[in-house]
Amino acid sequence: MYITLLVVAIVLTFLVGRLLVTAGEPFLQEVFQERSVTRSVNLLLSVLFHLITLGVLAIITVVDFASDMEPLQQFVVKLGVVLLILGIAYGVSMLVLIRVRERRRAAQISEEVQERLAERASPRPVDPTIAPAIAPTIAPAPKQL
Repeated sequence: MYITLLVVAIVLTFLVGRLLVTAGEPFLQEVFQERSVTRSVNLLLSVLFHLITLGVLAIITVVDFASDMEPLQQFVVKLGVVLLILGIAYGVSMLVLIRVRERRRAAQISEEVQERLAERASPRPVDPTIAPAIAPTIAPAPKQL
């Protein structure tokens, strides 16, 4: 029963990890905007997800918290715990990706605002050859009949 649970937990972990890599890539691509950087960060996050999740799952498989149940019930309870751990790990990973994207967007907006403010604050040079043509002219009032 122990080996079966361990195998199921490992397979599920790798499936969820693969899903995380696939779902996380667009977030990272938007943030880093370079394919090579996106792939590197995605690989690092994937390794982190797998190491933490597999470590927790290895501990769960040896903890005997359903000892008064039959073997099949113990398996189902531990599998439920495995699924909960995977769900939590996946959710936390997606929240991290979303937060990274939000921070990048906020930084981009801040940069754009600063650039626009700097453009407005700096005086524009006036070309003397164009200035008279731009100067407002006062037209005579129309005659009334």
